[in-house]
Amino acid sequence: MSVHVGVIGVGMIGQDHIRRLTKVLSGAEVVAVSDVDLSQAERVAKELSGARVFATGEELIASKSVDAVVVTSWGLTHATYVLAAIAAGKPVFCEKPLATTQGDCSRVIDAEVAHGRRLVQVGFMRRFDAHYVALKATITSGAIGAPLIFNSAHRNPSVPASYTSEMALVDTAVHDIDTARFLLDDEPVAVSVKSPRRNSRGGALSDPLFTLMEMRGGALVTIETSVNIAYGYDIRGEIVGETGVASLAESNPIIVKSASTFSGRVPMDWKERFGRAFDVEVQAWLIAAARGEVTGPSAWDGYVATVVTDAGVRAIQSGERVPVTLREQPALYRAS
Repeated sequence: MSVHVGVIGVGMIGQDHIRRLTKVLSGAEVVAVSDVDLSQAERVAKELSGARVFATGEELIASKSVDAVVVTSWGLTHATYVLAAIAAGKPVFCEKPLATTQGDCSRVIDAEVAHGRRLVQVGFMRRFDAHYVALKATITSGAIGAPLIFNSAHRNPSVPASYTSEMALVDTAVHDIDTARFLLDDEPVAVSVKSPRRNSRGGALSDPLFTLMEMRGGALVTIETSVNIAYGYDIRGEIVGETGVASLAESNPIIVKSASTFSGRVPMDWKERFGRAFDVEVQAWLIAAARGEVTGPSAWDGYVATVVTDAGVRAIQSGERVPVTLREQPALYRAS
């Protein structure tokens, strides 16, 4: 039996998820779409068999034809649609951010707690990436002792002119922040951000950025965000433990040796590097949604990411160490 999915927001990410749901994964049928650009929604619907176009996301969510919802619209709208999905009792997959303010994130948490069970999965796809899953397993096994430091790096070949220094945290380093929590099974208590010599390719942009995140258990997390580094889309990660080190392997499957050199391919964008992780992520959501459940990254994870990135933005502006203050975690999320 297929899960009847409605997709809100059919821009680049939305269309990529529709492709995934209809051509890659099993167990889904996209039956409804909605977008602020109605003509765009109509164009996308024409490529789908029998999909209905709704004028608003709220109408899509309320439709009896929709079992579960994917939210890939503009970030400022996420909280509205997620809250509507919770009120309707429908599983919802929301691309990050869960919401753009801490207050809206808390409202989502409160609504879900009042509902009594989890319905929200947030799109932190790195938790489903085979490399990070293996790194997590290595830590959990105790093979390198207790983790002391997590060194993470997120490198883009370039970014659009509209990209800002704050986006380096809110849109880019947010993945490293969530990954650190996933790997270390711990929460952050403070964040500092430093801007070294600027990359001339980024103009006035503060690039790269170096973020230091302090964790409750004492481990430190370093995050390098370099978004104009030219050579490729390169994701790095290393855990320094008490008795050893574990690092992400190169994503390139082969090494070429020729003319006294050796080389391997570096991905050029996020689709190439994390395409499979997106597939696994959405398939896991579909399997749970078919049971009326959700099991992936939670509303709590989305809330913490927003709190930390807000603190990081203040750290960029002030140049100071900024404490991270979290609300009490509801019991609903403690076993997630």
